[in-house]
Amino acid sequence: MNSFSGRKLLALGGFLLLLSEPAAAQTPASLPVRGQVTDAAATAPLPGAIVRWLEDQSGATNTDAGGIFSILRPARGASHRLIIQALGYRPDTVIVGATEQSFVRIALRRSAELGEVRVEERAPSYSGLTPTNTQVITSRDLTKSACCNLAESFETNAAVEVSTTDAVSGAKQIQLLGLDGAYSLLTVDNLPALRGLATPYRLSYLAGPWIESIDIIKGMGSVVNGYEGMAGQVNVRLQDPAKTDRLLFNAYVNDLGKFDLNLNLSAPVSKKLSTALLLHSDHLSRRVDRNKDGFLDLPLATQYNVFNKWKYQSGNGIVSELGLGALRETRQGGQVGFREEAGNPYYGTSLATDRYTGYSKTSYTWPGRPYQSLGLMLTATDHAFDSQYGRRTYDGRQRTGLATLLFQSVLGNTAHTYRVGLSYLHDNYREVLLQPDYASAPSETPAQRYQRENRIRQERVPGAFAEYTYQNARNLTVVGGLRLDRHNLYGWFLTPRLNIKYDATKNTVLRLAGGSGFRTANPIAENTGMLVSSRDFVVSNNLRPEQAWNVGGSFTQYFTLLGRPATFVADYYHTEFQNQVVADAYYSPYQLNISNLLPGGRSYSRSFQAEVQVELVKGLEAKAAYKYLDVRTDYTGQLLPRPLTSPHRIFANIAYATAFDKWRADLTMQGFGKRPLAMSPGEGGQHGGHVPGQPLPRAPRFALFNTQVTRAFKHWEAYIGVENLTNYRQRDPIMGANDPFGPNFDAAMVWGPVYGRMAYVGFRFRLE
Repeated sequence: MNSFSGRKLLALGGFLLLLSEPAAAQTPASLPVRGQVTDAAATAPLPGAIVRWLEDQSGATNTDAGGIFSILRPARGASHRLIIQALGYRPDTVIVGATEQSFVRIALRRSAELGEVRVEERAPSYSGLTPTNTQVITSRDLTKSACCNLAESFETNAAVEVSTTDAVSGAKQIQLLGLDGAYSLLTVDNLPALRGLATPYRLSYLAGPWIESIDIIKGMGSVVNGYEGMAGQVNVRLQDPAKTDRLLFNAYVNDLGKFDLNLNLSAPVSKKLSTALLLHSDHLSRRVDRNKDGFLDLPLATQYNVFNKWKYQSGNGIVSELGLGALRETRQGGQVGFREEAGNPYYGTSLATDRYTGYSKTSYTWPGRPYQSLGLMLTATDHAFDSQYGRRTYDGRQRTGLATLLFQSVLGNTAHTYRVGLSYLHDNYREVLLQPDYASAPSETPAQRYQRENRIRQERVPGAFAEYTYQNARNLTVVGGLRLDRHNLYGWFLTPRLNIKYDATKNTVLRLAGGSGFRTANPIAENTGMLVSSRDFVVSNNLRPEQAWNVGGSFTQYFTLLGRPATFVADYYHTEFQNQVVADAYYSPYQLNISNLLPGGRSYSRSFQAEVQVELVKGLEAKAAYKYLDVRTDYTGQLLPRPLTSPHRIFANIAYATAFDKWRADLTMQGFGKRPLAMSPGEGGQHGGHVPGQPLPRAPRFALFNTQVTRAFKHWEAYIGVENLTNYRQRDPIMGANDPFGPNFDAAMVWGPVYGRMAYVGFRFRLE
C-alpha cells in the first residue's frame, strides 16, 4: 500500500516537473502582452479598438466588450511600440519592454473632430496613420518664424507657397500643387471658412498665436467637407479652450513700423464647460518707399480681430463647441502722397472690411459604442467690403450659411466603418465693379451696363454623401466616398473620391488618391491683383462652374541615418480641368479677358515634390525639398504656362534647439526658378499674335533667406529675426509708376520681394 502510494507520488512529481519545464522556458519576453483600453473621459472600457505592433504589422487584434486585449510579442527586440487606434479617438503609442509582464492600461482621448483620427507628435511631420497625404505644422513649428498671421505660417514648409498678388494692395494668396488658393479647401476647425469674396485677403484674417496646428492635405480629401477642394485641403486648428494656455501674450514689431499684439485667454467655467477668448490687433502707419518709385512698399493697415470659443463636454457622450468672431480691417496703399479725400490727384487703393462669423458643432456618442455618433455642424458668415483701385471701385457682400448632419457607425466591427450625412449650402453674393475708363461698346444699353457692373448670385445647394472606410488593422486602409449635390443654377453634380493607404513594410507607406471636385468661381475677387493695373476687366456673361479631376499618390519612407530618425517623402499629383474660368492676361496688355475654357482646350497642373527630413544630431533638425510644377492652360488657342508660376523650387531649413528648448535657431532658404510673365502695357503687340516657339519673357532666378533666434525662460520668451537676409528686391515692380492713370500702368506682374530686408523682434508670455 505504502509502496503503491510512493509510486503514485513519484509519477505525480515527474508529471509536475514536465509541466514546469516549458513554463520555466517561457520567458517574460515570450509572454503575450495583455491590457485594457478605456475612454479617458468616461473611464469606461473601449471595445473594438485596434491594437498592433509598430515593428511587426503581420498580426493585430481588437479589444473585446470589456476593452481587454491580448497580443503576442514580436520575435525580436528589447522593447517594442504598441499602437492603439479607435474610431473617434486620438491614436496612442505605448513602449513595452521585453521583460515587462504587467497588465498594460491605455486611456484614449476623444478626437476634437467628429470621426477624425489625428496624431500629435514633434516628428515626423508626415503622419504615417492617416489615409491621406497629410503634413502637420505644429504649434512649435509656428514659432520658427514671426507667424503674425496665416500667410506667414508656411515660411518653414515646402508644400505650400505664399505669393503677393500685386505691388500695391498687399494681398497674398497660397498655392498648392501649383494652383491658386481658391482651388484648395480652407477649413477652420474642419469647417469650410474664408471662401468666396474673402479670398484676396483671407490669409491675414487668422492670427498666428490663435493657431494650434495646421494640417496640409494634398490631393482629394473627404466628401464630408464638401465638393470644392480640387488641389487639397488646408485645415487650421484654433486653440482648444480645454487645452490651451490660461494666458498667452505676444507682441511683435518690425523695422517697417508694423506692430502686432495678441492676447489669448482661457478659463474653465466649470468641470464641463471651458472658454477661450482670442484677441488680435495689428497696425502699420509708417509710409515706406525704399525703392523710391513714389509708391508705398506696403499699404497702411489697421486690423481689430476677436474670436470667442466655448466647449462643453457632458461626460456622457455629448460634446459641443460654439465660436463667434468679428473683424474690422482698413487698408490704404498707392502713391506716397495719396490721401482718402476728395480731389486728391494721386493714385491710391483703399479697403474697408467688416466680417462676422459664427459656428456650432454638437455631437452625441452612444454609451458603450464609441464608434457610433451623430453630429450637427452649423456655420454662418457675413463678409462685406468697400474698396477703391485708382478710379475703379469694387464693393461686395457675401452671406453664407452651411448646415451638415453627420452619422457614423460600423458594419459589424471597427474594420468597416461608414459615415453618411446631409448638407445644405446657401450663398448670397452681391458685387459691384465700376470702371470709369472702360471702353464700352456704343451699342451697350443701360440694362447691359448694369449687368456688366453688378454681379448678383444666389446659390442653394442641398446634398447627400456617404463614405466607407476599410482598415484591416495591419497594412491597408481604403476610404471611398460619394456625394450628390443639386445646385439651383447648374443642376446635379456627382462627386466621387477615393484614398488608399498601404503599408508595404513597417517603415514604408504608399498612398493613392483620386476624385473630382467642382466650384463656382468668383472671377473679380480671385483676380483683384489685376485691378492694380490699366487692364479693363472683361467678364463673360455665361460662366459655368469649374470642374476638375485630381489623381496622384505619395511614397513615404521612415528610416534612420547615423542612428537618428529620418523621413523621405515623394509625391506626384495631376489635376485636369473639364472646365475652368480662365483669366487671360496674355492676350492683351490692356485687357483681362475672363471666360470659360475654350471648347477642346486643356488646363492642367502636374506637381512633383521630393522632401527629406532628418535629425542630424540631437537637437539639430534639417529638411530639404525640391518641387517641379507644370501648370498650363489654353490661352486663346495656345497651351501656355500659367503666368508667375515658377516650374522649379528648392527649399531647405535647419533648426537647432538646446536642451529644454532654451535656445532655438532657424535658417530657411527658398529658391525660385525662372517664371513666365504676361506682357505688360507699353510693350506693344498682343499675345494673341504670338508666334509659337518664341520664348516668353521670364523673371530671373532668385533665393530668399530667413532666420530667427529665440531665447526661452520659464514663462516667457524673446525672439529676433530677419526676413530676406540678402536684401534681394525685384527691380521696378510697378510698370508706369510715373503715370499710374495712364495706359501703361501695371503693378500686377510681381514675382519677387518689393521692400527688401526686414528685421523684427518680439516676445511671448504664457501661463499654462
